Amino acid sequence: MPPVKELHYFDQFSRVQRSSSPRYRDERDLRFLESIRSLSAKPYIDLEHYARLFDAKGSLLSGDISPNYSTLSNKVIRQIVRYFPALKVIFLVRDPVERVWSHLTMEVRYHQIEPFDVTDIEEVNRNLLRRGMLLRSYPSAIAARWKRYVHPDRFRIYFFDDLQKNPTELRHSILDFLGADPNQRGNRVTAHCNSWGRMEKLPLTDEVRSHLAQFFKKELKTCAARLGGAARNWPARYGFSLLLLFWDLLDDSIDLFFWCDWIS
Repeated sequence: MPPVKELHYFDQFSRVQRSSSPRYRDERDLRFLESIRSLSAKPYIDLEHYARLFDAKGSLLSGDISPNYSTLSNKVIRQIVRYFPALKVIFLVRDPVERVWSHLTMEVRYHQIEPFDVTDIEEVNRNLLRRGMLLRSYPSAIAARWKRYVHPDRFRIYFFDDLQKNPTELRHSILDFLGADPNQRGNRVTAHCNSWGRMEKLPLTDEVRSHLAQFFKKELKTCAARLGGAARNWPARYGFSLLLLFWDLLDDSIDLFFWCDWIS
């Protein structure tokens, strides 16, 4: 992996403000950091030179983890997939209610937004209804957008629920999908690997949780039907019945179509 955990090249040309210095293991990582600084100076996406960032790794599998790639437009996704036809894409999906609250917690902690009254529904909505927040809050639409261009065999959805439940098994599945050897050393993964997971979240009242659940009600049901896996349990988590699920989805299909077009 790159010496920078989240590269953010395709959404911010790697110009993000970072709270800590990049880590590096050897000369290859130093070369990577020098190259990305040069690449970031360009005002456009340069796929050829982006690919060269990973040359020093030789035949090793290389990747780029950046959550904001879930907000990329159809145009950028199409460019990436055409240039890297063997690209494999992993989308780690989280319950929209839990994800948005974790996101707000992160933004407050890192002073990206002003602290707000977390018990005030209007204040919560003010932060929730930002375009950047909404773009990342509808995993069914994100998955549909990427699936338009990535071959089904090269696109895989995993769930945060499974990461919490059995990180070792999830890591094994991901490495197997990538064509790596999941039985190599270091296959044991615990929740303590994630330092962010130990940080205190913003307090979430029952009233605000219920409000967020209602806000994402359609999306929770859409994810259950279209993403499957752990998402099938999300609606029931908030007391929503699945009996009318498919009728609701039929009724909402046009809304989802326009939503996908709006964010493209």
